Amino acid sequence: MSQTYIEDLKEHVGEEVTLKGWLYNSRGSGKLVFLQLRDGTGIVQCVVFKGNVSEDLFEAAKGLGQESSIIVTGTVKEDERSPIGVELDVTDLEVVQNATDYPITPKEHGTEFLMDHRHLWIRSKKQHAVLRIRHTVIKATRDYFDDDGFILADTPIFTPAACEGTTTLFEVDYFGDDTAYLTQSGQLYNEATAAAFGKSYAFGPTFRAEKSKTRRHLTEFWMVEPEVAYAKLEDMMDLGEGLILAIVKRVLEERRPELETLERDISKLEAIKAPFPRLHYDEAVELLQAGYEKGELENKFEWGGDFGAPDETYLSSQFGQPVFVHRFPAAIKGFYFERDAERPELALGIDLLASDGYGEIIGGGERASDLEFLEKQLEEHDLPREAFEWYLDLRRFGTVPHSGFGMGIERCVSWMCGIEHVRETIPFPRMLYRLRP
Repeated sequence: MSQTYIEDLKEHVGEEVTLKGWLYNSRGSGKLVFLQLRDGTGIVQCVVFKGNVSEDLFEAAKGLGQESSIIVTGTVKEDERSPIGVELDVTDLEVVQNATDYPITPKEHGTEFLMDHRHLWIRSKKQHAVLRIRHTVIKATRDYFDDDGFILADTPIFTPAACEGTTTLFEVDYFGDDTAYLTQSGQLYNEATAAAFGKSYAFGPTFRAEKSKTRRHLTEFWMVEPEVAYAKLEDMMDLGEGLILAIVKRVLEERRPELETLERDISKLEAIKAPFPRLHYDEAVELLQAGYEKGELENKFEWGGDFGAPDETYLSSQFGQPVFVHRFPAAIKGFYFERDAERPELALGIDLLASDGYGEIIGGGERASDLEFLEKQLEEHDLPREAFEWYLDLRRFGTVPHSGFGMGIERCVSWMCGIEHVRETIPFPRMLYRLRP
């Protein structure tokens, strides 16, 4: 049986088509039954007129439960009242399954109930819109790097050591002979592939065993991590800026209906333009301390600290644009960061803070390229030398300046969608107290 998709119905006005999908909602009025059919590409109203179909078919249409799976045949007709400009006059209906007692009804449900039924909740309009935007963010990200000559070189999920210690890693028994960890970043391996290909990126799941319940944290999330040989700190800010602009452009071009479904203020996305402000950490601290003096921040920020959510929100609010902060205190950054030649107490790191208070979405910087410096860093950070011998080889054989960053997909999607919590930006979120469904 031939099949047409709802997103293509405008191309078939006046034609008889067959749609395969699920009943999103329905209502009846005398000799008419209105079926809201969804097929994953959209929702269309299918009108069943008693005079056009058999008695059995009409009764079947009246008795359908929410999320029943059905195959509908009918004629496509223009309708200005329809959100998609067309509706379907039904001539035939096949019930694949008549579902009953669907748990998610049009009434209000609590978050915990909806998360318990996440496998069904993703069928709703808003969740559907979020995940379609996620798809576009990922596609735009891949295209950005692929079109710029990057090689996709994915990195291991099982790793023998961590980038920054093991306190936030999930430990795994590796066949009883060794301890492995679920990766929190592919960065160290990216440095090896960048030395092989010049420009590479990894794209995959990462895991953080942080006992955090904030709206910005998941224990399993997806991250894209580019790494570039011979690149410096400023190159990473250029690369990150270009990536964000490419994502915003693609989302605005392809997902306006979804943004409207989510009631996203599109003007805020349209306002994102280059160049993004670039603040030295010292300048960011001055802004935060001035905000405290004005009574705009509750706590005074001290030099040497890492930004919390209120700090990130305040900094981005000063510009109405994403904001780069660079050259952080080395004490709050990983062992692998290159130091500022003029101020060795500073690491050549960058964070990109999203506008609208969505916090850090990119973090990275320039990597240390000197073997002796890295050996000392491993010792100072109490990291096992034997687990990093392969990493030190990258400094023994053809070391060069190189830089990279990581961007969390879920935080970026949350920002694009204008939704508060990252748990809705991934099909099946894993959080501190959630491992199901």
